[in-house]
Amino acid sequence: MRRTRNERGEGVISTAIAVLIIAFLGVAMWVGFKTIFDDAASTTRTQIQQVGR
Repeated sequence: MRRTRNERGEGVISTAIAVLIIAFLGVAMWVGFKTIFDDAASTTRTQIQQVGR
């Protein structure tokens, strides 16, 4: 089965779009994780300081 010239790059383009979407999701998850971790670390630090008084 021969593909026409117009369909040749469709798989590459679809794969590139999928990779970009996954990359953006990874960045969003990292930012969310970092925000939650920084907040937890700050809260823990505050609690430890209050216990040490």
